[in-house]
Amino acid sequence: MPEATPLAAEVTTTTTSHDPRVAGVISTNPAHLMNSEAEGLAVALTGRVPCFVKGPVRKGDRLVTSNIPGVAEVLNKDRFEIGCVIGKSLCDYENNDITTIEIAVGRY
Repeated sequence: MPEATPLAAEVTTTTTSHDPRVAGVISTNPAHLMNSEAEGLAVALTGRVPCFVKGPVRKGDRLVTSNIPGVAEVLNKDRFEIGCVIGKSLCDYENNDITTIEIAVGRY
């Protein structure tokens, strides 16, 4: 069986809107850090975390990656693909600007 090739970087930023390869959000203050002795960024796979988002966003909206690196946007149901949802918005934001909001990360 052929050996798997190593990844160039374990954590990368996507520039694809609705990217189904997304795994989580970079965490700024993890409550539990698995593999804490390892080098790299903490990735929230589940839980409540701050996230950059391009508005407008309503509480409960499902969020996906956008074409802006590191920024989420509201799911366009016509572009839904299994695995593309990062989480759900926990607040409303009416402007079209990019801001930081709290989201619940997980598979919704």
